[in-house]
Amino acid sequence: MSDDRFNDWDSVMAFGLTLPGTEESTSYGKPAVRVRGKAFLFPGRERCSFAVMAPIEEKELLMETDPETFWETDHYRGYPAVLVRFGSPDRERIENVIRRAWWDRLTKAQQKEVGPRP
Repeated sequence: MSDDRFNDWDSVMAFGLTLPGTEESTSYGKPAVRVRGKAFLFPGRERCSFAVMAPIEEKELLMETDPETFWETDHYRGYPAVLVRFGSPDRERIENVIRRAWWDRLTKAQQKEVGPRP
């Protein structure tokens, strides 16, 4: 696997923490990345994946168009978060999913300042 993939939680968290206003925190006793006190990125319950918040419609589209990368278990069914497999090759797409989750948790004023949803 190439070095530009998200191969573990540390690499995912490092990227999440590059987004403005983010902080390392916890959610349900596990590590998480938050903005404005709201978690949007966290390790999945499955060791091979991490979870990122995503609107249900977007989550379904991600799973339909790239099921090797984006998936869910019964635990996440009906919940606005999608699992992302570590080592998946399309880092740019995964980064955009993470950026959208971050943007969705900003205030309207912050969203206007940052610009359109990624």
